[in-house]
Amino acid sequence: MINDEILVIANDEKILKMKDYIQHGKINTYDHCVNVTNTALSLAKKLKMSVDEDVLIKAGMLHDYYLYDWHDASIHKPLFQMHGYTHPAVACENAKRDFDIDEKVEKAIKTHMWPLTLRSVPTSKEAWLICLADKACALKETINR
Repeated sequence: MINDEILVIANDEKILKMKDYIQHGKINTYDHCVNVTNTALSLAKKLKMSVDEDVLIKAGMLHDYYLYDWHDASIHKPLFQMHGYTHPAVACENAKRDFDIDEKVEKAIKTHMWPLTLRSVPTSKEAWLICLADKACALKETINR
């Protein structure tokens, strides 16, 4: 389900391209990003955290904005082998190219794979929420395939 606050970015034609790429099991990257965004917003609410919802929404919807099929080794062999480590930087570059994002969103995108990306530690509440929500959603999506 898409939260009303997410609708503007979620309906952008560039974001909709993520529907063409599988993320976990049968879940596409777009749906994964919607799940992460909603989960991060829900966590913030449950924990009664004061957060910048705009940052959460943008970072949640753009954290996996890499726009390639990471399962297809023949197309992106180096990316396929190192996808977990490299896709945050690719997603961030794509997001900077296609959207107006600030440094907080940029850092949340770049750090969402921590602790896999050991030196890229989340430094804001929003980045931590995206990181945690990403792990929770990835686990759920993988188990429910």
